[in-house]
Amino acid sequence: MAVITMSREMGTGAYHIATEIAKKLKYTLIDGQRISMLASQYGLTPELLQLVDEKPPAYITAEDRKRAAALNAIELIILDLARKGNAIVYGRGGQDLLQGCKNVLRLRFIADFEERVERFAEREWIDPDMARSLIRRSDHQRGGFIHFYFDRDWRNPNNYDMIFNTSRLSENTIIDCIVAAAKEPSLKDADKTSVATIDSLIMVKKIETALLSAPSLEDYRPFTISFDKGVVNLGGYIVSEAQKNAAVNIVKSLKGVTSVVNDIQIVNYKAYKDKI
Repeated sequence: MAVITMSREMGTGAYHIATEIAKKLKYTLIDGQRISMLASQYGLTPELLQLVDEKPPAYITAEDRKRAAALNAIELIILDLARKGNAIVYGRGGQDLLQGCKNVLRLRFIADFEERVERFAEREWIDPDMARSLIRRSDHQRGGFIHFYFDRDWRNPNNYDMIFNTSRLSENTIIDCIVAAAKEPSLKDADKTSVATIDSLIMVKKIETALLSAPSLEDYRPFTISFDKGVVNLGGYIVSEAQKNAAVNIVKSLKGVTSVVNDIQIVNYKAYKDKI
């Protein structure tokens, strides 16, 4: 059956809908709680998880790269669980992370702003003005994460299969609609090919993490990386021949990699930076 991804604005009531759909379909809900439960198995501390979850990474300093590697670890948790099928990915750019998978039902939840404020204030027992501020901050942060990390406007309707306005439709109607859509035959037919796609995505994330975590690549900036049947294609820029060779050797050492096609260019961008 389909993997469901859910993009949501704060205060739409999407989380309760997600839990109900998970019960009805007997799906695994991949949310913050489940990610926290598995984080230590992927080398993530609670503090680091809180620091990077759904926040746009940077790649300038060693600490930045450490955070970016931690974000990759979160995505590996999601991909490992999604690979098993019958899962709901709640937030965290799931619709973009699983790009290329044909068994994914991509959902978006919106609602009137003031109604979101009212719901959130009531749920958290806080002042409405504080709720407005927190919701605006949440929208900015989540939208910024999607824009920076996946280069996409999270409000673009063309990136979703279904969009639900919880100010207009009842929860039961929305749930019934999603449950019916998840049983679409074409989604089930795509399950087998999607496993291979997810396997490639997992390998790319492992390669990215190894490069971000390598002390020898102190000037590393993200490469374009693709993986197919053991062959890795690397493209991008780095400052020296030594670091280029180090990057290629790191990738070659990873389990599952049989060969590397190297299109890394040497550009001493440090020199240009010093002239600015």
